[in-house]
Amino acid sequence: MSHEAHEPETPHLDFHGTTPYEDYVKADVLTHLQHTLSDDPGEMVFLVTTQVMELWFTVIVHEWETAAQALRRDDVPTATAALKRSVRELEALCASWKPLSQLTPAQFNSYRSALGEGSGFQSAMYRRMEFLLGEKSASMLVPHRGAPRVHAELEKALHEPSLYDEVVRLLARRGHDIPDSVLRRDVSQRYEPSPEVEAAWTAVYSGDEQHEIARLGEALSDVAELVWRWRNDHLVATRRAMGAKTGTGGSAGVAWLEKRAQKNVFPELWTARSYV
Repeated sequence: MSHEAHEPETPHLDFHGTTPYEDYVKADVLTHLQHTLSDDPGEMVFLVTTQVMELWFTVIVHEWETAAQALRRDDVPTATAALKRSVRELEALCASWKPLSQLTPAQFNSYRSALGEGSGFQSAMYRRMEFLLGEKSASMLVPHRGAPRVHAELEKALHEPSLYDEVVRLLARRGHDIPDSVLRRDVSQRYEPSPEVEAAWTAVYSGDEQHEIARLGEALSDVAELVWRWRNDHLVATRRAMGAKTGTGGSAGVAWLEKRAQKNVFPELWTARSYV
């Protein structure tokens, strides 16, 4: 038996132009978007972490918009799958606070001035996340008037039903008694809890736990829990880095974050549990 010698297999290394990986991922673009404004070596991790957060916001918005579109078609399995994917993405988003969670006030102050009036609440993609959760506010479009494309996207999102609006409409189509005042509400306004929606969720959770609407409810609850965790992690990281000082961009800093952390997302999903 002859034994042929074979060269070790190697990946294809010679490409005309950039690599297929670069063409798809645009890594060279991503890794050259970091332009620090101070001499402090700690600013780089702050900047990169913030940029990573923006990428996660983008993915999560995509998942929630996918879920909302599926719910309009009564395609609950596709919506639930998108929400479950977003749960893992929210976990990664929450983990983004870890590199910043140990900042001392002195460390943060060493490059805080580089932010100028910049603040996280000015993030357009995070605002789209909040709008999808039902946290609508027309005033939050004001900071983006100087960026026509971004402003137009936010204005469109403001006037579209939120993810939770689509969930409530689904409950009505599935036979639950949801009043017109909820179904025909002005969706550009913040969602307010409804006793009838609470009763609908009570009925859902009092029935078959394996029913697709119950599974949808649990996926939404996972999302809501992680949004709450994100807000609290933000609060703790900020409190540790700057105490109770006024936040960047003129915000109230910790006081504003504390108020946000007290809000429940998809409120009736939580209150209904007391009646099951």
